[in-house]
Amino acid sequence: MSQQLQLIKAEALTFLDLSSNSLAGVLPDCSVHWQALKVLNLANNSFSGGIPRTFGSLSSLESINLSDNKFSGELPSSLKNCSRLKHLDLNNNKFSGNIPAWIGENLSSLIHLSLQSNEFKGRIPVSLCQLANIRMLDLSLNTISGTIPLCLNNLTAMSQKGDSNYIIKYDYFSSSEEGPIGDLVLGLESGSYIEKAWVRWKGKICKCEKSLGLLRSINLAGNKLVGKIPDEITSLSELVQLNLSGNNLIGFIPKTIGHLKKLESLDLSKNQLSDQIPASMVDLNFLNCLNLSYNNLSGRIPLSTQIQTMEASAFVGNLALCGPLVTQQYPEDDATQSQSPEDEIEDEFNKWFYAGIGFGFFIGFWGVFATLLSKRSWRHAYFRFLDNLKDSLYVTIMLWGARSQRKLKKLEATTTLEVAAPDLWTVDSGRWQT
Repeated sequence: MSQQLQLIKAEALTFLDLSSNSLAGVLPDCSVHWQALKVLNLANNSFSGGIPRTFGSLSSLESINLSDNKFSGELPSSLKNCSRLKHLDLNNNKFSGNIPAWIGENLSSLIHLSLQSNEFKGRIPVSLCQLANIRMLDLSLNTISGTIPLCLNNLTAMSQKGDSNYIIKYDYFSSSEEGPIGDLVLGLESGSYIEKAWVRWKGKICKCEKSLGLLRSINLAGNKLVGKIPDEITSLSELVQLNLSGNNLIGFIPKTIGHLKKLESLDLSKNQLSDQIPASMVDLNFLNCLNLSYNNLSGRIPLSTQIQTMEASAFVGNLALCGPLVTQQYPEDDATQSQSPEDEIEDEFNKWFYAGIGFGFFIGFWGVFATLLSKRSWRHAYFRFLDNLKDSLYVTIMLWGARSQRKLKKLEATTTLEVAAPDLWTVDSGRWQT
């Protein structure tokens, strides 16, 4: 392999794509001669060892893809000289050490950075916030610790509208000299190499090519991050995917999460987030993948057209959550749902009954009152009726009072006679006689 690569005409090599083969071994340290190289794609092989330091001399490099190999060791600092890099994909290897600060300080042209599934540790360097052109940032499945930098709002490309027609393309041309190198032949017809990125999307690995102009993604899942989710992250208005799952984040979901109007996928599962789900989440009109499971969230789940389409599994593991998407119901819901059908029918009848009484009273009262106001003759007749009724009641009450007094006097006289009568009785021969 080493001898073959050394035969390549260095001045003719603008891109090298050996991806998806069965190549193995350590990369030869001959890249210093590839000064015209723009694209290097060695993905999906079995290369091992470290990245040769001579890669740092390839100042024309714009894309490096070493994903799905067995590379190991720390990233050589010489790579900071590749200042034109737009794509750096190192996912699914065994790279270790801290994430170098020079990535943010020197590789300011980066559009896509993927360090997924390696053995990186330490904190996320604040210098990554200097990547103003970054659109896809994937640091997932490492052992990164510390807090999420508060300066993520400096990733300004994630706040800028994308272009659906945006395609990153590299043209290549045939060499004037051709020569066989095993099965590899240089100097084929001119053509183009279209940049692509492999992104974990909704639990699946998807290839992004024509959608690179639209995708804005941050994936920090599967690390050991602590602290709160910074509110600053919600200023990235064009963000399409946010995955912070599988960490040790605490606090609450930012109240301004609804500012991420373009968000389609949100995964905050398997953390220690608490408090209620923000009401602003109903403003995420493009959301079609949501996972808030296994946190300490509480209260009612806010409902919207988008949230109602989610599976119940998106909320499991939050024992204090309540609403129609989980088995736990809000206390008010329990009171309503505990009623039998007969009780519900009776309640409905009572509501209509009392509503009818109120409506009838309103119509009757104002019907009579309005008539009395508008008709003088009726008003006079009404008041005469009231006067007559008052007089009649007065006479009736007085007569009833007089009758009651006469009955009371008669009752008192009878009682007095009965009390005095025993004085007229005498005892004769052991018995009572008159």
